[in-house]
Amino acid sequence: MKAAIVIGATGITGKHITRCLLENDNYERVIVFSRRLLDMKHSKLCNHRVDFENIATWASLIRGDDLFSVLGTTRKQAGGKEAHYKVDYTYQAKVIEAAAKNNVKRLFLVSSPVANIDSKFFYARMKGQLEEFSRKQSFETIAYFKPTIIEAQRSDGRVTEKVGAVILRSLGAGFSGMKNYQPISGSQLAKAMVNFASAQLVPGEYIIERGKILEWIKPDC
Repeated sequence: MKAAIVIGATGITGKHITRCLLENDNYERVIVFSRRLLDMKHSKLCNHRVDFENIATWASLIRGDDLFSVLGTTRKQAGGKEAHYKVDYTYQAKVIEAAAKNNVKRLFLVSSPVANIDSKFFYARMKGQLEEFSRKQSFETIAYFKPTIIEAQRSDGRVTEKVGAVILRSLGAGFSGMKNYQPISGSQLAKAMVNFASAQLVPGEYIIERGKILEWIKPDC
């Protein structure tokens, strides 16, 4: 029986991951670190309300078997490029580093199909940097999940994201090479991540793009 750690649990994908983990018999504890407490109760759930600006003060609590890192925002929502980088890279990197130092063995990270440390584009380069940083840690297993747009009903609207989803879905219908770039839902991604983590995995690095993500969405959770 394992203990799962989740950061980003108040987000669209993170909420579904937390619920799936709570319903999964492979995990006896689900440890969530979040800025606000979740609106759910469960005997397996341990929810720490924390300050991501001061991760060092609670880094010793980041202990378990598997870390699910799904923390993320947009530049608009964060209030600028620097704030976006802080959430998507700095916060996650510090938690990932602490987890590795505390002997967490496996990392399941939401990244991007465009992640590239040498990219000229801010978002792709940031995601590439986080992947490269996590590779340098002492995890036995790392799985990078690489969806494009994650669809959901969001309070902030995200008009650009909605338009992008429509375009990608249209392209995917017409061009087979674009199928890995079609949007998926947060619940689909969550199911895939938990089901993948529950499989008998050989230690190593895994890259799971959209097509492979959809192969792991059953059984439901």
